[in-house]
Amino acid sequence: MSSLLEARGVVKSFPGVKALRGVDLRLGAGEVLAVLGENGAGKSTLMKALAGVQAADGGEFLMNGDPVRVDTVRGAMAAGIALIHQELNMAGNLDVAANIFLGREFRKFGLVDDERMRREAVTYLKMVGLDVDPAVEVGTLPIGKQQLVEIAKALSVDAKVLIMDEPTSSLSQTEAEQLFVVVKDLVSRGVSIIYISHRLSEIVQIADRVTVLRDGENAGELAGDEITHGKMVQLMVGRDVDRFYQRTQHELGEVALEVKELRTTAYPEHAASFQVARGEVVGVAGLVGAGRTEMLEAMFGVMPALGGEVWVQGEKATIGAPREAIAAGLALVPEDRKTQGAILDMAVLENASLASLKRDARKGAFLNREAEEALAEKGIKDLSIRTPDAAQLVRYLSGGNQQKVVLAKWLAMKPKVLLLDEPTRGIDVGAKQEIYGLIEELAKQGMAILFVSSEMEEVMGLSDRVLVMHEGEVAGELKRGGITEEQIMSLATGGVSQELKV
Repeated sequence: MSSLLEARGVVKSFPGVKALRGVDLRLGAGEVLAVLGENGAGKSTLMKALAGVQAADGGEFLMNGDPVRVDTVRGAMAAGIALIHQELNMAGNLDVAANIFLGREFRKFGLVDDERMRREAVTYLKMVGLDVDPAVEVGTLPIGKQQLVEIAKALSVDAKVLIMDEPTSSLSQTEAEQLFVVVKDLVSRGVSIIYISHRLSEIVQIADRVTVLRDGENAGELAGDEITHGKMVQLMVGRDVDRFYQRTQHELGEVALEVKELRTTAYPEHAASFQVARGEVVGVAGLVGAGRTEMLEAMFGVMPALGGEVWVQGEKATIGAPREAIAAGLALVPEDRKTQGAILDMAVLENASLASLKRDARKGAFLNREAEEALAEKGIKDLSIRTPDAAQLVRYLSGGNQQKVVLAKWLAMKPKVLLLDEPTRGIDVGAKQEIYGLIEELAKQGMAILFVSSEMEEVMGLSDRVLVMHEGEVAGELKRGGITEEQIMSLATGGVSQELKV
């Protein structure tokens, strides 16, 4: 396959860190190239260099064999390279057409020509299979459609290369499948895709070739039938991961959590009931929209429950707010760590001690700095949080280490029941394995763990039991050793078979 885009010997340094150490990359015309690596491997830095967001310190870039300058976003776009960020750059208060042509507006008599922009926008919306009125405000569209508007925007500048950074991280399964259809259609028309994702199952499904980075250097390539979960993991972490889910059998204790007929605003007419024992890890599977997150949030008092009871170690808990859930012995690690789990512009020290401030306050009102420092240092040590020190802002940590800080905050409270909502979303394979090891260790110590995950392998690999939700209720339970993807999907889609209930 002839090379459309090449990067040769790319070097990039930041104060105290050499992010790229002579990285090479080759992208063919009409190819989907996946770029993988753990957090800190250099893939995001390389993508920003390719898209002109950050100028490289050294190396060269070629399009169709000719050198090009991509040290600015404008230069990269002129060369035909466009980056679609993980966090979408949409102006929610502007319409679809205005977003597509933002900064490149058509004008008539010195004024913005809205009519022409909306007319022209239809062409690019059709290219991504999006049937929406270009006059509709982008902020009113679901995230999946906003993603497609972002792609249409890139196509409007005649991009030959689209860089997609974690494009499905906020999408439902249906929206993700639609995105894959769009990607394949774009490739058939000669557009080349650089695809970044931590979801390795997606890579197997969509990539023609895989380039893996490790510690700022090329670690290897895979193509065709070589693209398997095991080989990708081996290249990413530099070793075989024989036991990715390190679960061991241990004796369970008494019931730590009992939920009786819990009803939420997602499905007011349906109720969920289940139990979790001390030392047990229970996974919650189901399609997006099944009410899993709403169930956890109602249990923790983030949103009101419409009915039902929550019992913790034999005592009925009255939960109208998170502080009451915490007092009852519950802790919730939310789905979105950046907006709900951590305060990014505060230090590791302040985040790790945030839930414990009132408990550890001097005379009930004054901050206890010694206790804060002790908690932070214990969390850093126990959870192997990679940070220069406790004063580091959480914003500058990798996704996996940010998640560990959130976990450290709640583990400092010594909860009886740990609730986890998508505990490994957006973190690399090495950090995932560390989180899995932590969950196993907490279970051994007798903690009851209930976790929601959209990754089928994770649910099947971690769980002692799986609760499958459908429209706000538990459609069935599956026990470890007898869990299959087909059984989970059958229950999740409402095809409840009595034989599947355990």
